[in-house]
Amino acid sequence: MTTKNFRVAGAGQRTGPDGKQVTNRVLLAAPDNEYELMRPDLTYIDLPHHLSLHEPAQNIEFVYFPNRGMVSQVVVTKDGRTVEVGVVGKEGFVGAGLAVGLTRSSVREVIQIAGDGFRVMGNALERILRSAPQLQVLLNRHTGLQGMQVAQTAACNRLHDIQQRLSRWLLMTQDRVGSALLPITHDFIATMMGTDRSTVSLAALLMQKNGIIDYVRGAVKIVNRRKLEKSACECYSVIQHFEDELGLR
Repeated sequence: MTTKNFRVAGAGQRTGPDGKQVTNRVLLAAPDNEYELMRPDLTYIDLPHHLSLHEPAQNIEFVYFPNRGMVSQVVVTKDGRTVEVGVVGKEGFVGAGLAVGLTRSSVREVIQIAGDGFRVMGNALERILRSAPQLQVLLNRHTGLQGMQVAQTAACNRLHDIQQRLSRWLLMTQDRVGSALLPITHDFIATMMGTDRSTVSLAALLMQKNGIIDYVRGAVKIVNRRKLEKSACECYSVIQHFEDELGLR
């Protein structure tokens, strides 16, 4: 059985116990009987900007399924420096360690673009998965995808220049947010990429001059997606290929 063989429910066909619409692709891809098994334990929540879903070394208490917005997975060093190693949107879920029997994670998971979604308590999910083998497959495959994304991002941060990395990051962000207007700043991008603001600003200025992006107050606007894809390194297409193969896009 492959993920592509799962029937994905259409928009508006699934709701949480309080009637809120489900647009998270993992929840939509779960078989009907397994989703109904999970549905009573789903809690709809707002996901405001900067909300921390999980801190390094803490026990994973909840698993989150975003409908909208984007979660950054961030490594924090002892001296307080940070770098983003992965992103999650409506294609996946946060708290992946629980799907493979782990109770802790080494990364901080924080809302970087506001949205909403559903959460389920970790112990409830463990109980549900004992009777939901196809959902277990979905979660395992997304967990594998996250590992691939982390590895590719590490290589990208080490081997590629800032414009390639910035282009890759903007593409991945737009894929998850579903909008050409991204509510982000140079300072934020620099923090996520583990570099300084001036380096990001120089790369962004060149991209702006080339008609790839533009700036509005407190946001980046992607004005030419095709040029942005050409500006990115191969890391974006590698990650995109994994997502397509696993049916998570």
